[in-house]
Amino acid sequence: MSGGAGPRARTGGDLVVETLQALGARTVFGIPGQHALGLFDALSRSSLRFVSSRVENNAAFAADGYSRATGEVGVLFLSTGPGALTALAGLQEAYATAVPVVVVASQIPVAGLGARRKGMLHQLDDQKASARNVTKAQATVHHASGIPSALQDAWAQAVTVPQGPVWVEVPQDVLLGEVLVPPVRDALAVPSEHPPRAELIEESVRWLAASRRTAIVAGGGVRRSGPAAVAQLRRVAELLEAPVVCTPGGNSAFPADHPLSLGSWVEDRHVTEVLEDAEVLLVVGSSLGEVTSNYFTLVPRGRLIQVDAEPRVLESNFPTLGVRADAGAALGALAAALEGTTTAGPDWHGEPAARVVERTLAAVRSRLDGQGLERERRFLADVREAVPDAMQTYWDMTIAAYWAWNCWDARRGQFHSAQGAGGLGYAFPAALGGAVGTGERVLAVAGDGSAMYSVAELAAARQHAVPVTWLVVDDGGYGILREYMQDTFGRATATELCRPDFAALAASFGVPAEEAAVEDVGPALARALAGEGPNLVVVRTRLRMWAPSHVAG
Repeated sequence: MSGGAGPRARTGGDLVVETLQALGARTVFGIPGQHALGLFDALSRSSLRFVSSRVENNAAFAADGYSRATGEVGVLFLSTGPGALTALAGLQEAYATAVPVVVVASQIPVAGLGARRKGMLHQLDDQKASARNVTKAQATVHHASGIPSALQDAWAQAVTVPQGPVWVEVPQDVLLGEVLVPPVRDALAVPSEHPPRAELIEESVRWLAASRRTAIVAGGGVRRSGPAAVAQLRRVAELLEAPVVCTPGGNSAFPADHPLSLGSWVEDRHVTEVLEDAEVLLVVGSSLGEVTSNYFTLVPRGRLIQVDAEPRVLESNFPTLGVRADAGAALGALAAALEGTTTAGPDWHGEPAARVVERTLAAVRSRLDGQGLERERRFLADVREAVPDAMQTYWDMTIAAYWAWNCWDARRGQFHSAQGAGGLGYAFPAALGGAVGTGERVLAVAGDGSAMYSVAELAAARQHAVPVTWLVVDDGGYGILREYMQDTFGRATATELCRPDFAALAASFGVPAEEAAVEDVGPALARALAGEGPNLVVVRTRLRMWAPSHVAG
């Protein structure tokens, strides 16, 4: 390497950073580590913004939340061994929900690779294999000259539908070594396109044109495909006069106030019956999995068309006409074909589709009316009223989120939750990433149990002055597990938790906090959302779930 007086030699770490910048990266999330020091030294010579998390899985959640909020690729830097392994739970959510993230993980020096047990710090037999279950693809770079191509390929894989996280690892000595490769000035990562096959669109249109009762399930794939897909979904629904229900992942893919919108009430038997009654059920961007099928109680009587970019989900739960395609491309092709096609016209047993939707939603409300859930419904309504229409929200695995999956109207904002993998601790670090990416305030909602998974990120939020408001619903335990166990066994075991003073804890990080009664959550939240930097609102209450409609009474 060059001496202290001359120009600093460029390293493999510089090649990583230069390539990421050329690909369009603006922000990197992660935590420094011994084997990754070459990456972080190179960051100091770049214009990339680094956001320092406190736990690696939270850094993965932050990169995920950044990508969802901005539509860009999230970038995550990890150190070797424990650091890399700790991030896997966060990457599982991105993988399950098709969120594009490029992971650059360090590795032990090249001499230790190949499962030779040299006793090196952080050594694993096969670190890359550990990431195989939670990433689309994995690669190890053995020479600095291979870094730009590996990252360019990883970026293209991450943004090719189905999108998702891609793992690239670079050994410590490659990151630190001097390179002869000239500075990277441009890098182009072009996603592979997956247009629908013509004969499948033609067959789908024949089915849809002949159908008198068509219903649509809109999944997360519609949202991942972007605004154009959302617009085409509306166009197809209106052409067919088809009721539309969004999955939890698809929440905000279709306007909740549209006359054809069934909202996201996939867990209500009244909505399930509408889907069962359809002559053709069009499922776009969803596996029609456990929650969306109302816990596999959905029994369609008509024919199913399933559109998804992930071929493994086609026909995985129901016999369907499977169309492997990006949701936006398929919806655009269906809309264009339907425009010039004569259809049978809707006939829901003598009722127009809009009336079926109106009657079904009234039945949903009536069912809830009989369960004494006024506090829960008022709570969600107060939160919705306090949150600006265009604000993005992030929800953890908590009772408030389960309500929101079904009844949150995202309006002009976006709804993000951890339902893909179902892990705890997602909301706050993901919201931190979303706020960093957009520069706008976002809301995170968590229970006290899930909040403890990510409470360390109060330090990151304070350090980076991130405009994120965290609403913690403190019920003194794992509330939904308490309900499940009580309903199943008559008592709950190991669900109760020692309650920290969340407001005092936030204050110790220099983060403003307010405790509010459940009936005062609206004003307290409005004050927090008007604040500067990070802040916290704590509500001590027990929220209940509605009685499950998939369980026979």
